[in-house]
Amino acid sequence: MNSGLVILPTYNERENIEKLIKEILAQNLSLDILVVDDNSPDGTGQLVEDFRNKIPQLFILHREKKEGLGRAYIAGFKWALANGYEDIFEMDADFSHQPKYLKDFLEAIKDCDLVIGSRYIKGGGTEGWGKIREFISRFGCFYAKIILGLKFNDLTGGFKCYSRKILEKIDLDNIQSNGYMFQIEMTCKAIKNGFKVKEIPIVFLERQQGKTKFNKKIIWEAIINCWKLKFEIK
Repeated sequence: MNSGLVILPTYNERENIEKLIKEILAQNLSLDILVVDDNSPDGTGQLVEDFRNKIPQLFILHREKKEGLGRAYIAGFKWALANGYEDIFEMDADFSHQPKYLKDFLEAIKDCDLVIGSRYIKGGGTEGWGKIREFISRFGCFYAKIILGLKFNDLTGGFKCYSRKILEKIDLDNIQSNGYMFQIEMTCKAIKNGFKVKEIPIVFLERQQGKTKFNKKIIWEAIINCWKLKFEIK
C-alpha cells in the first residue's frame, strides 16, 4: 500500500499549479500528487506533463472535458484506490487551501476516518472574502447542517482527507453532486455509514490568480439537493 495522495482537480490553473506542487512537496510529508485536469484550455495539463519526469511523486489524469468538481474527484478517488493509497486528500489548486496544513491532516487521520479542514471552528477563518460571500458560505453550511441533522460546522469545505476504507464503502458511481453539494453528500454518507469524522481549523485564502469557480448554479444545487439527500439516505 502507498501512504498518502493529494488530488488536485484543475481547470485553467496554469498560473498556480507548478508553484503549488512545489509547496506541497516542500512539506516533506512523503505525499504523492495526482492532478486531475479537465482538458484546460490554458494548457494546465500540458504544463504538468512537461515537468512530470522531474518529479517522481507527480501523476496526472487527463479527462476529455469539464464535468464539474465532483466528477473530477470521483475519477481521482478511483485512481487512488486502484493504486493502493491509504490517505487520500481533496485540495483546491488555487492556493485557497494552504499546504502547511497537510501535516495537521495526517496527524488527525490517525484516529478517525475523515478529516475536514474547517473555516468555521475556533482557529479557522477566511481571508479576502467580502461580507456577502462569507454570509452565503456560512448560511449554506448552517442550512445543510440543519436539514441533514449533522453536527459539523463546515460541510461545504473542500480541504479534506479520507481514509481508504470510506471510499471503498461509498458507492462512488452513485454520487451525483458537484460543487458544494458534492462535499456535503460525501461527508453525509461517510457519517451515515458509521465512519468517524473530525474537523480541524484552517484559514481559507481567496485565490490571488485566475478566476473563482463560485457561482449561483452551485448554490442552488446545494439548496435543492440537500432535501433530496435527506430522503435518499433515510
